[in-house]
Amino acid sequence: MAGTLLAMTTQDMTTDNKSIVQRALAALVATGDVEALAPLLSDDFIHHRPDATSKSKAEWLAAVGAALVPLAGMQVEIQHVLADGDNVVMHSRRRLPDGGPEIVVVDIWRLDDGLIAEAWEIIEPVAQAAAHLAWWEPTHH
Repeated sequence: MAGTLLAMTTQDMTTDNKSIVQRALAALVATGDVEALAPLLSDDFIHHRPDATSKSKAEWLAAVGAALVPLAGMQVEIQHVLADGDNVVMHSRRRLPDGGPEIVVVDIWRLDDGLIAEAWEIIEPVAQAAAHLAWWEPTHH
């Protein structure tokens, strides 16, 4: 209808951003093909690492692609997907096939205009969780 202004609400945007992130992970796990992610990332995408380094879109896609060979058959169980406007947080448990190690992952994604623009990721091996929970305790000699 001419003259009708359609405004996207924050709730609509949050729902759309959650579905974009869920589709990205589902496409990667289902196809094992990193190229399934490429159209969902902005050209100036940045992946921030916990060690304060970062990777560009091409660098991150190459790193994920290299990891997919040993990660083929990985089981991903999404625990939580939370979104607030442009930001989506996903908490998942992932297990390598054939009894491989289990990890817990928290991904934070920032979307811009329907594309993933930035990502942060924290990975913890489940077997090391107890040691990581005690990092602040004083050591006893």
